[in-house]
Amino acid sequence: MGNVTSSVAARFAFFPPEPATYEVFREGGGEGPLCLSRLPPGKNVEVHLVETKAGNRVVATFWRHPLARFTLLYSHGNAADLGQMLDLFHELRSHLRVNIMSYDYSGYGASTGKPSEFNTYYDIEAVYDCLMKEYEIKQEDLILYGQSVGSGPTLHLAARLQKLGGVVLHSAILSGIRVLYPVKVTLWFDIFKNIDKIRQVNCPVLVIHGTSDEIVDWTHGKRLWELSKEKYDPLWIKGGGHCNLETFPQFIKHLRKFINAMEKLTLVKQITQSSLSISAVTEVKYNKCLRLGKR
Repeated sequence: MGNVTSSVAARFAFFPPEPATYEVFREGGGEGPLCLSRLPPGKNVEVHLVETKAGNRVVATFWRHPLARFTLLYSHGNAADLGQMLDLFHELRSHLRVNIMSYDYSGYGASTGKPSEFNTYYDIEAVYDCLMKEYEIKQEDLILYGQSVGSGPTLHLAARLQKLGGVVLHSAILSGIRVLYPVKVTLWFDIFKNIDKIRQVNCPVLVIHGTSDEIVDWTHGKRLWELSKEKYDPLWIKGGGHCNLETFPQFIKHLRKFINAMEKLTLVKQITQSSLSISAVTEVKYNKCLRLGKR
């Protein structure tokens, strides 16, 4: 019964572009680095094939910025693949001065397997491990970004990481069933139970939602913001729909403001930790002097 319900729910949640909008190949006839067919050379982007717990191989791209303080781990919406997101990633990297790690879910683009709720969890976990091992990105320097259905894997991972730099929820959902019906309680067969997981996130959360979203009502974003422990000023884009928020000038402006705030917060934390360390060393020395004085 559970598998049948999950299968039905998945049909509502996942709409991968068919066919895929790009291909993955190796430069130089099979021995060079991995490349994306729609990505021109010289873009400072590295391509990975990452294996998940389920045995699927997902495509991930790391967009490097030379002055980046933070890295965005970007989980996209349900009707796109990486080939359609390249221009957006280029713009975000340029305007926000961040690295971006993006990926396609199992069954999307050139990633193998079939899309499902739990496969997206395995996907983001594998991509996060790649970030840690290949690029040595620390939790404190990582911001998880979830758009639409991508808010599911984003909050799954955010609830498990206790030292994250921040979370961005873009046109996010409270849960899969709540997109279809305004239920008051979380049902056992629901998918992407973000309404429960948001309570476990211990870092600043920015919520962005359009007031005219025809697919996921903006009250989803409003409720997620209300339930966040560390609320950052939300962005309610008047007249914004589900798939066009990037076209509004306040979108990139507010994201830049958020990144700047996170950079300042990180600096304050570092100064505070340094002060505490110095105080601890001073106290130890002082205590030693007291003990020596008693001899």
